[in-house]
Amino acid sequence: MATLRKANAYSKKKVTPFTRNSKKKKKAYIKTIPPSKIVKFEMGKKNLKKFKHNLKMISTEKVQIRHNALEACRQYINKKLDNEFIGQYFFKIIPYPHHIQRENKMLTGAGSDRMQTGMQLSFGKTTGKAAILKKESAIFFVAVENEKAIQFTRKIFKQIKSKVPCKTKIIYEFVK
Repeated sequence: MATLRKANAYSKKKVTPFTRNSKKKKKAYIKTIPPSKIVKFEMGKKNLKKFKHNLKMISTEKVQIRHNALEACRQYINKKLDNEFIGQYFFKIIPYPHHIQRENKMLTGAGSDRMQTGMQLSFGKTTGKAAILKKESAIFFVAVENEKAIQFTRKIFKQIKSKVPCKTKIIYEFVK
């Protein structure tokens, strides 16, 4: 398996969404699309009428978030909530990674000029998928029952800030 480039190579760049996939192989630029690493988008009890407190984590800037970063956050949040409040929460990942990221590998060092094609055939190979978020877009949504769970969820959101490549804000909402 190939190693990934650092997320800052992609996260803050101005990008045109690229999702083109044709059923006819000749018309498709991308021959293979990498599968999404996100296993589930909704976890916990799905009865939202039961939960009075909603928390959202939103991005405060335009950004691309890779599917492996979203999956890492999902696993961490779900594990913590499930250990503390079994069946007393609803958790959802909101963005779906549609954008296909690609990389035109370049060689460095002596003799590398004879091996690479430069900008000829520069489309690149697919390396992963990402979700493109606009400013003030929601990333994660958690619905819980009581005050203790609100504080616990806020703490978890603060812990995963380092896994997300943007500045975030937590929004609380009470549902009657």
